[in-house]
Amino acid sequence: MSDIDNKEKPKLGARAPLGLKRTVETGKVKQSFSHGRSNTVVVEVKRRRVLGRPGEAEPTPTPEPEVAKAPAAPAPAAAAPKPAAPAPAAPARPMTALERREQQERLLREAEEARQHALEEARRRDEQQRQQQTEEERKRAEDNRRAEEEARRQAEEDQRRAAAEASTAAEAPAAAEPAPAEQKPEERASTTPAPRRFTPVVAPRRPEPPARPARPGPRGGDDRRQSGKLTVTRALSDDEGARARSLAALKRAREKEKRAHMSGYGQPQAKQVRDVVVPDAITVGELANRMAERGADLVKALFKMGMPVTLTQTIDQDTAELLVTEFGHRIKRVSESDIDIQSTDDVDAPETLQPRPPVVTIMGHVDHGKTSLLDALRGTDVVAGEAGGITQHIGAYQVTVPSGDRVTFLDTPGHEAFSEMRARGANITDIVILVVAADDGLKPQTIEAINHTKAAGVPMIVAINKIDKPEAKPQRVREELLQHEVIVEQLGGDVQDVEVSALKRENLDELIEKIQLQAELLELRANPDREAEGTVVEAKLDKGRGPVATILVNRGTLKVGDIFVVGAESGKVRALIDDKGRNVKEAGPSVPVEVLGISGVPGAGDKLTVVENEARAREVAAYRAGVIQQKRTTSAPASLESMFSALREKQAIEYPVVVKADTQGSVEAIIGALGKLGTDDIRVRVLSSGVGGITESDVILASASRAPIIGFNVRPNAKAREIANRDGVAFKYYDVIYNLTDEIRAGMAGQLGPEAIEHVVGRAEIREVFSAGKHGKAAGLLVTEGVIRKALKARITRADVIIYNGEIASLRRFKDDVAEVRAGLECGVTFSQNFTDIKAGDYLETFEVEMRERTL
Repeated sequence: MSDIDNKEKPKLGARAPLGLKRTVETGKVKQSFSHGRSNTVVVEVKRRRVLGRPGEAEPTPTPEPEVAKAPAAPAPAAAAPKPAAPAPAAPARPMTALERREQQERLLREAEEARQHALEEARRRDEQQRQQQTEEERKRAEDNRRAEEEARRQAEEDQRRAAAEASTAAEAPAAAEPAPAEQKPEERASTTPAPRRFTPVVAPRRPEPPARPARPGPRGGDDRRQSGKLTVTRALSDDEGARARSLAALKRAREKEKRAHMSGYGQPQAKQVRDVVVPDAITVGELANRMAERGADLVKALFKMGMPVTLTQTIDQDTAELLVTEFGHRIKRVSESDIDIQSTDDVDAPETLQPRPPVVTIMGHVDHGKTSLLDALRGTDVVAGEAGGITQHIGAYQVTVPSGDRVTFLDTPGHEAFSEMRARGANITDIVILVVAADDGLKPQTIEAINHTKAAGVPMIVAINKIDKPEAKPQRVREELLQHEVIVEQLGGDVQDVEVSALKRENLDELIEKIQLQAELLELRANPDREAEGTVVEAKLDKGRGPVATILVNRGTLKVGDIFVVGAESGKVRALIDDKGRNVKEAGPSVPVEVLGISGVPGAGDKLTVVENEARAREVAAYRAGVIQQKRTTSAPASLESMFSALREKQAIEYPVVVKADTQGSVEAIIGALGKLGTDDIRVRVLSSGVGGITESDVILASASRAPIIGFNVRPNAKAREIANRDGVAFKYYDVIYNLTDEIRAGMAGQLGPEAIEHVVGRAEIREVFSAGKHGKAAGLLVTEGVIRKALKARITRADVIIYNGEIASLRRFKDDVAEVRAGLECGVTFSQNFTDIKAGDYLETFEVEMRERTL
């Protein structure tokens, strides 16, 4: 505390204590913060203490200068004895260190504000001078242009005037014509154009900014840290309330102005037009990358089109074309199907075509002698090696006829399950031989073969077989063919027919002659000197050789070492084997061969095409495999009919099976036959199907669903048999397809269980209801139909609604228990389960249930 604060009231007889004057003055400063918070701080101000010698006067402290001194306040009226005299001025208080620091900061801020203001004014002046110079340059250039135009017009006018004077002088007499040397200098000067005048333009020079005054900061030097900051003083001032631009902003603005004056800057660059490759479907982000545009711009354009999409969503090719065109690029449409091989567009030149052997397919009903007829033509015995005496595979053979020509024969199965094989044989053939037994006539598969032939649009030759039998009636066969619009030559048509006997080998030469005649009419030709193309007749998985396919070459020559694509599989020809089992180096048009070296088992009917390299083959095979996968996984559009059919299929019992066969065609036929066995109550579900022997994976799959494994001309390996014995999986082996379908049909019926069939025995009308005992009731009946027996099941209906289903507890007639009551008689009955909800007018019906085995 100060000396004034320490003064107390004087006491009598007391002296003031001795001491030194304190050099420290204390005070309190209140600090205010945001949100209404404040704090009180004690501030001490120390003064320098000066010690003088004894006897010297104490030096008077020099007061420090003040920035602004307030006038002295007038003394109170009570303290002034003379009101007219002014009160003496209060002694000057020295400034504290805090006040000095605030004064210095205020001066620095004011100096920085002045500097910023000066810089801004200089920049404005520079801008005005630059605009003024630009305007002057523009005006000067305009004046020069006008002067040049005026000079050019004057020169043209002088030339026209001179030309007019020359023409006038030529019309005058020659004596009056002045000599050219006597032409006046003024006239010569007028004919020459005036010289071009140029006004020199002084390059504008940017004035140097004024030197920035340097002010010493609190620590000496230039204080730039406080420049551009908004203070209370600047905020409250009227003329400089806005915050000035920083040095960095001014520097950026000047650099931008320099770049704007550079040659070529600021002009819009020419847009680069690109060729954008667009597939069938593409994401918005990928399209933006190919167009070198911002993805946000594409999304904005799609929003304007009414398509709210994101960068990761897929759009179709038409929408992508709209975007590419709108952004000024060129579109190049591509499709994934371009990867596939389009053989239809590759047409051989007429001069490259050479004659080829005809391809003849033998078709007809089962057991009508198709294979026997082919054996008679080939001189072999294929029938003896077939199971059940019927053909279950499609075979391809080439026969050399007595004339030296070659004919390729395809033998198709006649069983109803092999409809796809017959259709495939009709599509790849040139001529169809329809074999009909003379003693049997037309059968369902014969009619189906006629329809396949008509659909393929190939000519037909009717071979009426088995004419050696006594009951043969060839004429009846010809008449039956009329029902299906097949008119033979004997009846005035254009279809050739021949009566043959495969067993006695009768009229085979006549059949061959008709085949050759039909082939000559067709003029069959192909180009052998090109890459081969063929069709898969049959495919299988051989245990020692791997996937093997029987290929009928359509055009070109297939050679060992060729790289090919067949369906969704690819490979390289390792070996070629003809129909007689011999290895050959190449196969020409209309030649059937077995091809080894395929990556997998192809589908029957797939096209084989030779390509240039393995990369191309793998690419095409991968694309085709993807298409097959997409078709298998793509669901059909939902409809009410499909939804109800799906519900019915879910309610039906499933009979799971695993199918393995020796060839691809047999697998197709078995799956098709099993699919026809299903009913509304049960249907076959094929878990897996394939070509080749039964493996461990097939057994594991079957054991998970407790399904039998069907082996058609195949057997399991040792490991598969071991797993099957352990897991209890059943194997079912077949070599004849109708035995397979009969057993599967019986197994499906057994899984359904016996069928319960009701037989109504009697009906009666309840006429009266009586009390029976304390709580029971009895019904008085009049039997209207049949017999009412005590041991039968009974049901009571009221308004055609069943209210009771149980048994008759007792049956009486005139107080006597009886076994049955016939129609027209009355009786009384009580029911089991103490049923008492009986009313007059209800009807009683007795019935018995018969359990009968199901048949499909």
